[in-house]
Amino acid sequence: MAYIQVLPEFGLVADPVAGIITTAGESYSPVIEKVGILEAVSDDLVNMLSGEGNLLASFPGREHNLKIAGTMTSFWYGLAIGLFVAGIIAFQLIKPGVI
Repeated sequence: MAYIQVLPEFGLVADPVAGIITTAGESYSPVIEKVGILEAVSDDLVNMLSGEGNLLASFPGREHNLKIAGTMTSFWYGLAIGLFVAGIIAFQLIKPGVI
């Protein structure tokens, strides 16, 4: 039975009779390890967006820090923008010659 080499650097060969691509005695364990790392990182990104869960690089007991930090950041940005808009409105209401 002859095989056709598809990707020799990864050990992939094509079986023309069965019509499938398979390994030629090579192990996929390094690739599976890398996929496991990518899955952990993608789960970490989803947890960051939701603000819940334990992150990969965080210490134990800090599960809800992103939610608190997001609330505080939103509060200060809202306060700054609100004061800026209030200042513009206040300067528009001052009549020339009053001061």
